[in-house]
Amino acid sequence: MAQDSDSLLPKLSLEKIALINQSDSYITFPTDIGNIEPLIFEANINPSFVIRKRKDSKLIAILTPQIIIRMYNEDSYPIRTPSYIPQISAFYLLNNKSVLEYSVLFGRLAHHSNGQDGAFYLEDGSINLESGNFSTNFIELGFIQTDYSNRLKAIKTLKSSIEIHPKYWMQDELQGLYSGLRWNNAFTSFKFPLNKPKIQDRAKFSLKAETIFMLDNYNDLKMFDLDRLNAKLTFYYHPKFFEDIGFFMQLYHGMDYYNIYFQHQISVIRFGIMTEILRF
Repeated sequence: MAQDSDSLLPKLSLEKIALINQSDSYITFPTDIGNIEPLIFEANINPSFVIRKRKDSKLIAILTPQIIIRMYNEDSYPIRTPSYIPQISAFYLLNNKSVLEYSVLFGRLAHHSNGQDGAFYLEDGSINLESGNFSTNFIELGFIQTDYSNRLKAIKTLKSSIEIHPKYWMQDELQGLYSGLRWNNAFTSFKFPLNKPKIQDRAKFSLKAETIFMLDNYNDLKMFDLDRLNAKLTFYYHPKFFEDIGFFMQLYHGMDYYNIYFQHQISVIRFGIMTEILRF
């Protein structure tokens, strides 16, 4: 009977858990609400290349050449200083108590730069946003726990990690201005239809809540200053009439994550489309 019950549940694997916890590939509509500069779009290009020995491997790696691009709603519609974040991540299956209850350890090595080589500061002492060099490297170590709620018909994942930017991996101008020690948390839930006797292979709604708390001493901020907190809440809708894309609404508050714009504090509501995260 337990096997029959399990056959009705959506299926998870180490690969799917790893892909859920990668950054989404998306493009936004030109309808951002908030204090961000007027944009035609923001796009996150983040394909995932899975490296593994076989499907049931307990250890897999994912290579992602992530690029974030913003096109500004200005003359000539410029695209300034894209964020290049190539990274390699490793995921190890620590425990698998049931078909949907996994414990996973992961580590990530990444680079973040804007591909520019100009001076970091302008003559007036302000940061050179158009051609100033921005570059840092970091490691991230953490765990992922997954579970399933029969009552809510939802897959849940919880991720927590520490992100470290060693000083000798960060350009000199960033030291003291850019946080090099961060506590990252993310909660994701995929909601399946309640009125189906057998759960379908695709979630109809999903939600992701993410927080980043800066732990080190930078910008002379007090320990519990709200500027240390980045928070993001994303709602996804996966319509049946599209096979490979979905729609999302996102609320974000915190440090601007677009490379050299990091000293800007932004609050924004945005809408857009994303690639289908995965099928269960």
